[in-house]
Amino acid sequence: MRHFQDRKKVGDAHEQHVADLLQTRGWTVQRCGRGTYPPAIRDALACADSALRYFPDLIAARNGELVTVDTKDRMPSTHTDRYAISTAALNAGLLFTTAHAPPPLYYVFGDLKVLTPSEVHHYSTHAHRHSSGAWVLITTQQAHFFEEVFGTSTALAA
Repeated sequence: MRHFQDRKKVGDAHEQHVADLLQTRGWTVQRCGRGTYPPAIRDALACADSALRYFPDLIAARNGELVTVDTKDRMPSTHTDRYAISTAALNAGLLFTTAHAPPPLYYVFGDLKVLTPSEVHHYSTHAHRHSSGAWVLITTQQAHFFEEVFGTSTALAA
């Protein structure tokens, strides 16, 4: 259980950091998804084989534009030049994007670079897969800078 708690602590901190950064860029941000549910629902989702497990962490709006964000950080011991995304999470992200278009879903990684599920799928078809098939691995060089996707801080612009 300790490993899950460690991962949750890292993930929660990253989610809050991304929400704060979006707000400094003029986005109105609301938490959503599994982390906002009561423990009984979170526990049931953890055991379920459902795309609901991978619902985005944040929804944000600015000037009539709507986006969803799934924050993806990793434990400090796992820093490499690749992002690892579970195949189940990627499939859920692709399903979510299709079902809820046109608002995009963005993955925001710990280094604050950004990819969409479609980009991850595209790039992972041209890369080596994890031997178990449970993960897709994408080089960090494929990702976009946070500012390119979400704009610069309004505090910096002032």
